[in-house]
Amino acid sequence: MGELDDQALYLAIRGILTAAHRHVYSAVNSAIVDAYWRIGQLIVEHEQGGADRAEYGKKQLEQLAGQLSSEFGKGFDVRNLRNMHAFYQTFPIRNALRTELSWNPSIAC
Repeated sequence: MGELDDQALYLAIRGILTAAHRHVYSAVNSAIVDAYWRIGQLIVEHEQGGADRAEYGKKQLEQLAGQLSSEFGKGFDVRNLRNMHAFYQTFPIRNALRTELSWNPSIAC
């Protein structure tokens, strides 16, 4: 096999791997967006127990963040949980989420 053939083989394999990486990234991103939307939904629905729950809700969010952070890492701190809350409020209709939408924790309104 000549050098040109080796290069063609490399490029073909590289193309397969690049496409696979893109596919994996897209699938993982979609799963994360869906999970964070559902977390935001649960938080919003839980909060809607009344205005008198506001202070209780703040403490509960801090407790929830502590529990989730210890099990799943720092991506579940209070700030990110609030971002998930805002994400759900911004896109309350799940089917309205575009599949290309990427999770960006700076979307908070």
